[in-house]
Amino acid sequence: MTNHNNQNSFPYEYVSIEGNLGSGKTSLVTKLSRDYNGKEILEAFENNPFLPLFYDNPQRYAFTVELFFMTERFKQLQDQLASPDLFSSCTFSDFFFTKSLLFARKNLESEEYRLFQMLFSVLSKSFPAPDLLVYLHRDTKHLLNNIKERNRSYEQNIQEDYLLTIQDSYFEYLRNITSFPVLILDLQDLDFIRNQKNYETIKFIISQKYTPGVHRLTVSV
Repeated sequence: MTNHNNQNSFPYEYVSIEGNLGSGKTSLVTKLSRDYNGKEILEAFENNPFLPLFYDNPQRYAFTVELFFMTERFKQLQDQLASPDLFSSCTFSDFFFTKSLLFARKNLESEEYRLFQMLFSVLSKSFPAPDLLVYLHRDTKHLLNNIKERNRSYEQNIQEDYLLTIQDSYFEYLRNITSFPVLILDLQDLDFIRNQKNYETIKFIISQKYTPGVHRLTVSV
């Protein structure tokens, strides 16, 4: 049964954790879901058979990889958000559906992007906005270190320029959001996976109530 205190102390029903590759999204969702008895929605990126091909030949496989990702995210959110969990007080996701459009904007040629945008526009109407969107920001040096450490073979050739492009795409989108709260956390070299004190600091910040619009905080311990 859900802990009543947790329900009172956490003010959101649906939280999306976002960030660049290697920022720690999935790890944070897993920890928060455990602590708040929440349902977790984790992106099934390893199911995408085109991802290794994309990293080897981005121009050829960009549309295919982005289309596959978008349809998978759509199915996951449709399945999970449409069926409330009676035993969970909230839901944490390690992706935001608009992520599909942000990556497509940077990876696709203009004609492909226009088609992709049309498909996205139809699919995105199915989902509510999150009650809180958290963006984990790290500099590219830390992202590359994390990517190297998790050792997914197809990610090992990711370049800093690509990460900067994705980061710019996120910031370009986030700064215009006014209808729900966006929390941008500058994590510096914070290690909330191995350091419990670091994690408790982030957990406290996320558990506060924020007004719609963008809030940016530098997190240090």
